[in-house]
Amino acid sequence: MRRTCLVAATAVLATAVSACGVLGGGGDEADLQIYSARHYDLEEAFAAFEAETGVSVEFIYGDDAELLERLDAEGDETPADVFMTVDAGGLWNAAERGELAAVRSPTLDKAVPKDLRDPDGRWFGLAMRARTVTYNPDTVDPSELDTTDTYAALADPKWQGRLCMRDSTASYTQSLVASLIDLYGRDRTLEIVQGWVDNDVEIMSNDILLLEAIDAGVCDVGINNHYYLARELEADPDLNVELFWASQDGAGTHVNISGAGVVASSDAPAEAQQLIEWLATTGQSDFVDANHEYPVNRDTEPEPVIAGFGKFERMPLNAEAYGDLNADAVDLLAEAGYQ
Repeated sequence: MRRTCLVAATAVLATAVSACGVLGGGGDEADLQIYSARHYDLEEAFAAFEAETGVSVEFIYGDDAELLERLDAEGDETPADVFMTVDAGGLWNAAERGELAAVRSPTLDKAVPKDLRDPDGRWFGLAMRARTVTYNPDTVDPSELDTTDTYAALADPKWQGRLCMRDSTASYTQSLVASLIDLYGRDRTLEIVQGWVDNDVEIMSNDILLLEAIDAGVCDVGINNHYYLARELEADPDLNVELFWASQDGAGTHVNISGAGVVASSDAPAEAQQLIEWLATTGQSDFVDANHEYPVNRDTEPEPVIAGFGKFERMPLNAEAYGDLNADAVDLLAEAGYQ
């Protein structure tokens, strides 16, 4: 069985490989090769899978676009068995391009909620993250925050000079805006984003800087992935930032997923499906806890730090909207002058 780290033929494909490693010992080959855009906290989960099943795994890392380009270029000769990414839109795009096989799995159908998996079985969500509002409790009373359309309400002039948000190139920003286009339509979403810009939103290059800015009083309110706050609170319980579940009286809090699918040309599809099933069931806690993500499997409890955030109602996830409307979201952000 072929399992080696390929060297891409072009410079574009070469940039897709940021790391290539094999768990376990005894040689350079592995039973499964994973093309992964998920770069964090994988080793413990996959070492547990290998110990339990005897199936070894190997990784090639990159972002969604790089890995999909690599799959396209390699065609039927790709060594990849599993495609894993951190955005529902990326999973949808991979499926639409014919890169993922349809699998039949009662195990996954039971473990993964319907809107967090492809109706044709080409991909499955494995970990969930919420992108919601964070605030400084010294300067914001939570009663100031709208409970129906929280993201839209940040366009209100009362937040002038008080907002911090992520940059327009972040997939987090693009997926949030795509979900708003799906929810409100383009014209209303453009009004919302222009409102953020008119409020002199402070743009941050990553979520950690954003949380630090809120803690330091640079801004009062931001939008963050929940797990970044969990990480920071674990390191510094005195961090002066609190979480507010967005739109609980409306559409719910925006969520996205990390997920995976079996590569269509895999020569080990049974083992690839076994891995994805394990990650959604026996290995759920191993996969999500280290990064403070929410399990997709309702039978798995969240780890203690995020359990302390309380329960919330989430916005139904529309992977097609995240993928198909991504270009519209990018254009809208540019039109609004959002940097």
